[in-house]
This record gives sequence, structure tokens and C-alpha cells, in this order.
Amino acid sequence: MSAASCDVLVVGGGPGGSSCAWRLARAGVDVMVLDRADFPRDKVCAGWITPQVLATLGLDAAAYAQGRTLQPFTGFGTALLGAEARPTEFGRTVSYGIRRCEFDAYLLARSGARTITGQPLRTLRRELAGWVANDSISARVVVGAGGHFCPVARLVNGARADASVVVAQEAEFQLDATDAATCPVRADTPELFFWPDLRGYGWCIRKGDYLNIGAGRVDGAHLPDAVRAFAATQMPRGLAPHAGALHWKGHAYTLNTSSTRALVDDGVLLVGDAAGLALAPSGEGILAAIESGLMAADVILETRPDCSRETFAPYAERVTKRFGLRRGQSPSLLDAVTPPSWLANLAARTVLRSRWLTRHVLLEDWFLHAARPVLAPGTTAPLN
Repeated sequence: MSAASCDVLVVGGGPGGSSCAWRLARAGVDVMVLDRADFPRDKVCAGWITPQVLATLGLDAAAYAQGRTLQPFTGFGTALLGAEARPTEFGRTVSYGIRRCEFDAYLLARSGARTITGQPLRTLRRELAGWVANDSISARVVVGAGGHFCPVARLVNGARADASVVVAQEAEFQLDATDAATCPVRADTPELFFWPDLRGYGWCIRKGDYLNIGAGRVDGAHLPDAVRAFAATQMPRGLAPHAGALHWKGHAYTLNTSSTRALVDDGVLLVGDAAGLALAPSGEGILAAIESGLMAADVILETRPDCSRETFAPYAERVTKRFGLRRGQSPSLLDAVTPPSWLANLAARTVLRSRWLTRHVLLEDWFLHAARPVLAPGTTAPLN
């Protein structure tokens, strides 16, 4: 007999899993969250959220900022790798810098779900009444929210390989008083540096007394060289004087446009990076995780007690409607040949030289998703 039981087991306590659990718990569902880490835990992430995140979750910025990092960003600096970043000012808060160790712990505690932390998902087997995890937790439904390497995603998708995986490495460290006073990166203006082929970018993000430096690229085989090259461009500025001693951490994710992962199975739904839903082309994963977590919760609520693959099919349909077509759904559109390097270089230079294109296309569209309607609190219908 299982030592614990619940209606829904969420595997992964990050933003996607905790948002799903929050929506379910508010509706009276007995939900449990299982995570291999103890919270608060260190999480590799550049760490910014848009106002859409706060609105979608109904978070009060002032309340969250009490004792936590919530750095308003009112502009961005952008440039090609090796060039000096040119600022684009918005005159208002367009994003916030957060520390994931704080943000994720806050959302998990706020969810109201029962939690089992410090324990990975070791086994998951199907039984007549649902699923049994780790031979001790029974649940009718399992939500996979454990990131790119989520074991639930492996169960659903087997050995299926993602068509295109983005890999990143970064380091986050606290600035002492002297470094904080002389840091060339403004606290309200993160800096983004793009490779000429547009297949990746590096960043320098100031979050109060913390600085995050990192880089990500679509072709993971070249990532170590890319990170070293980017760090080298920052050393003369004093941002990474001891880059060789920094504790670089890596992570991976799949852009929604290139993901081939199945999102549902009998009694199973995948959300966030486990589903391969990072927003292209920026790789924004927090908003995608939260939105998909809420969508998954809504479908569970609407279809219970039935939890078959066919019953859960509307979740995949809503994800497509919200995030756009994924690879294989429209081969002629999404499986296009990678443009030649000269064309990518021309496009990068054209965008970054134009203040209008930088502001409206690169930043507002690609990074801030400013035109994306916010999901109404309490429902996964967009606010128009």
C-alpha cells in the first residue's frame, strides 16, 4: 500500500509546477509536489520576469519585493558580440530582475500544495487507479514539470530526440560594496550581446547587488568556446576579472517552435521546459512554464475524473493556440533550412543598427513579448 496518496502529483517545483499546483489547490484538488531539491535551492537562470508574469499570477510587486530581489528594468543595452551596448530606454518598467532561489521558493510556498522536497522521482509505474511514484506515492494524474530532463517527459516521449536544443552557461555572484559602486552595468538596464549568426546571445544582468553573466546558443557543441569568448569581452570592463574562477553552471531547453515532444498521455501532462515550450527566439521559459502550468490545471479540473490521453487532448490544442505551431505540425513553416551565415549576419547588423527595429522587434517582440495578451487571473482565457 502506498504511504501517501493525492489526486495530482506534480513532479518539479519550479514556476510551471508550482503554478499548476496553485491553481489546482485553490480549486480544492488534493495536489502534491515532488522535487529532487530542497527549497530554496540554487537555480541557474538569467532571471527576469515581465509584468505579464505578475499579472497572470496575481502577484503584488511590492509585497513580493519585501526581503526579496525585484529589480525594475526600464531599458536594455544591445550590441553584437564585442561591441559596446547601445541603450534603449522605455521610460517605464518593462521587466524585473529576480533571483530564482527566492522566486521559486516563494511560488512553491504560495501554492498551498503538500510538498516532498529533497527526493527525486526514481520510479513511476502505471496501476489501475493511476500512477505510483517511488513505490510510495499514488496519484490519478501526474504533471511533468521537472525541466528539460524531466523523467516524466522521458516516460512520455521515450528516446525521442529534440530537433534543436538550446544550451546555456552562466554564473551569478554577489558584488561587494566597491564592485557594486563601480559596476558598468546599470541596475535598470540589462545588456544583451548577440552572435552575428543570431544563434545565441550573451547577457550581463544586474539584480541589486548580484550580477549574472552568461551565454546561450542553439548549437551546444560550441558552447564552451562561446562562453569563453563572451567572458573575454567582459574582462576589460571589470565584469569578469576572474572568469576562470567563476562557478559556471549549465542548463538546456527546447524552443517551442522546434519541439517535437508529445504533451499528454494517459493520466499525464507535461508543462514548461519538460514540454519544450520556451518562447522563441529569446528562450524565455518562466512565462511559458507558468502559462502552461495553469492551462494543464484547467484541463485537469474540466475533465476530472476522466484522465485519458483523449480527454487531455484539449491541453495540447490550447498550447498550440497559445504558443504557436510546433515542429512537425507545419513542416513547410517550421522545418525551414537554417539561413546561410552571411544572411544571418546581415539580419543581425540590420536589426541592431536600427533603433526602431531594436526597440520594436528585438526587444518588445522577441524578448518582452509585449503584444502577447495576458491570461486572465483564474482562467486560461487571454485578456484582450
